[in-house]
Amino acid sequence: MNQKPRVLIVGCGGIGGVIAGRLAAAGQTDLCVMSSNVAIAEAVQAHGLRLTGTDGELTAKLQIFTDVPSGSFDFILLATQPTQVEDAAAQCIDALCDTGALVVLQNGLCESRIAALCGIDRVLGGIVTFGASSSSPGHVERTSKGGMVIGRLDGVEDARVTTLAELLAPVGPISQTKNLIGARFSKLALNCAVSGLGTVAGVPLGTLLSDPVARNLALAVMREAVAVSRAEDIDLEPISGTFDLNWLASPEAVWSGPHHWTRHAMLLAVGFKYRKLRSSMLRAIERGRPPAVDFLNGEVVSRGQAHQIPTPINSGVTDIVHKIATGELSPSPEHLQSLQALHTHHA
Repeated sequence: MNQKPRVLIVGCGGIGGVIAGRLAAAGQTDLCVMSSNVAIAEAVQAHGLRLTGTDGELTAKLQIFTDVPSGSFDFILLATQPTQVEDAAAQCIDALCDTGALVVLQNGLCESRIAALCGIDRVLGGIVTFGASSSSPGHVERTSKGGMVIGRLDGVEDARVTTLAELLAPVGPISQTKNLIGARFSKLALNCAVSGLGTVAGVPLGTLLSDPVARNLALAVMREAVAVSRAEDIDLEPISGTFDLNWLASPEAVWSGPHHWTRHAMLLAVGFKYRKLRSSMLRAIERGRPPAVDFLNGEVVSRGQAHQIPTPINSGVTDIVHKIATGELSPSPEHLQSLQALHTHHA
């Protein structure tokens, strides 16, 4: 590698913006940023990238482009929306050096999609554990602390994972895993519940999980995901080191009794801690962008079909979110009742 590794970040929204700002401030990489959003590129070129939020404020000067910059890169970090990730990877793959890696940062199970384009040896994954949003072009707010969990989809030992962890240290705590798929699938299950149901209902997480019907549906969504993970022999990792989905969302658990209400209490605690959080898919729809539901709830549905595992609640959420995106429906807590009817029928 060069004395300063060359890093390209594709996407300068919330997540990509935080990473870009922290890496630029640290000065340990030869950093370029690419954004297809002309307004973002022009704002950053003119005024720098402004970061606010949990880490305080800074303005980072950085190189930003609307097309793939010249030269080759040691790491290309894909920080687009899931719906854009395959196009972004295809556009940038020729800019990757022979020993480099594409780094998949999207929610869902996108590593396998990118590996299909360029081979699994050229793909690393990063699970983002901090929150961020972009309120206006060139201004990114970090909404919660955290870092990343990085590794390879196949769990193979790879020196590039250690190198990447060192480069990303300015962003926050970086840990390495040999079970990326287990960690990915656990977060997928949680995102299916939080983002999927949050989009359907159109309310913040605190309001959503204060409703016992919504909590039951969240458990049902995650149970379907856990059932699929077991069919694929995936060893689920605890979320944030504490939430064991094999217990919280066990497909064998009964829908009554003290253990059931303990699960409800855990979801209430999550709702209180993140009570102001709004679904990222709902924000995407409000901005006229396609929601990533096919990469979340839809992923559970398609994998469930492959194993002949029923996934009626994830299927119902996927259908409603698509109808909200096309304007056929509006987000409303009333949709939870129709999903509850599905749940009652299949429980």
